[in-house]
Amino acid sequence: MKAYDIVIIGGGPAGLAAAVSAKEKGVDSILILERDKELGGILNQCIHNGFGLHTFKEELTGPEYAARFIKQVLDLGIEYKLHTMVMDISHDKVVTAMNREEGMFTIQAKTVILAMGCRERSRGALNIPGYRPAGIYSAGTAQRLVNREGFMPGREVVILGSGDIGLIMARRMTFEGAKVKVVAELMPYSGGLKRNIVQCLDDYGIPLKLSHTVVEIRGKERLTGITIAEVDSKGKPIPGTEEDYDCDTLLLSVGLIPENELSRGAGVEMSPITSGPLVNESLETNIEGVFACGNVLHVHDLVDFVSEEAGAAGRNAAAFVMGERRTSQGREIKLNPIEGVRYTVPSVIHPDQMDDKLTVRFRVGNVYKNCYISVYFDDERISRRKRPVVAPGEMEEIKLEREKLLSYPDLKTITVKIEEA
Repeated sequence: MKAYDIVIIGGGPAGLAAAVSAKEKGVDSILILERDKELGGILNQCIHNGFGLHTFKEELTGPEYAARFIKQVLDLGIEYKLHTMVMDISHDKVVTAMNREEGMFTIQAKTVILAMGCRERSRGALNIPGYRPAGIYSAGTAQRLVNREGFMPGREVVILGSGDIGLIMARRMTFEGAKVKVVAELMPYSGGLKRNIVQCLDDYGIPLKLSHTVVEIRGKERLTGITIAEVDSKGKPIPGTEEDYDCDTLLLSVGLIPENELSRGAGVEMSPITSGPLVNESLETNIEGVFACGNVLHVHDLVDFVSEEAGAAGRNAAAFVMGERRTSQGREIKLNPIEGVRYTVPSVIHPDQMDDKLTVRFRVGNVYKNCYISVYFDDERISRRKRPVVAPGEMEEIKLEREKLLSYPDLKTITVKIEEA
């Protein structure tokens, strides 16, 4: 059995950034396992710009952003295997994988970094009534077909869901000559970034109908049309609000699910809110030496934040391998997301082990206007930041300082919540 200090599952933006930062910290024995035929993950099909503004201070396309990290991996001589499917991670960090050349093989890892990304929620999870005609695609599948395979899924398009991929595909299909008739969103707010609504829908006159969903699909061999209707506060269609659209293509952009079958199999504790692992300040799961970062942990809005988080996971995994971690004196501070804040990553902090500064990321559960993001140490409010608007489509963050946490020796809970201004 081959042994490596760090085995990284996934060669997308998270896996690449984690590998680079671990190598720069001084660990040489690193292996990236990627199931696709090339490194770069989902970025390879994201040919639109808007990537890299935080990381590289310039605007790049997805493939350009991925290429910067792939070059670093190659320049640093980090080992990777493509076309390699990881089947299992055991509790003692034995990774079972397979590929065409080696068949089934096992690797003993000192640490494992989970960077498998996320997948799209399927139509089956939506329970839309109707037949199963051709012409219904997830937005990400359509993106791959158009951008990489050079195949046009259809000419008259309706999009269900206003996640970022759906919004970007509304613009992309319009560029390719299709007519995007409407984007329908079940929730009373969009699931995507504000800039994508402006640049992908408003700029092309594509209507966005909030609190609407598809209630009927027509066509037996090929999709011929759909019916959307307004929904009430419980998500039930309101009779009499139906609108018919003739179309040959329905794109589903109805959310992303972190890809965590391997994590569950390894016994990693999961968050019911994010569907990703629960981690501490080092991005370490409940299994010692198993770290998680990127969209496998929680769905990010910007790839720059994925790279930043993965860089921290790589550094922490390297510190684990090199025996550099500060010894924990057992003091654990819980993060308590309430009143509008859905979750936080991390969910617990050991102040003795954390870096000098820690970024805590979270999403809110609704649109809040003219509000404060407040942080409490136990019952004492220590900060509040005024925001004109916070929305579920955009990730929020707070910064915590190690020095400040250590100055509160009895601190048990840090509460993060939304307060009215």
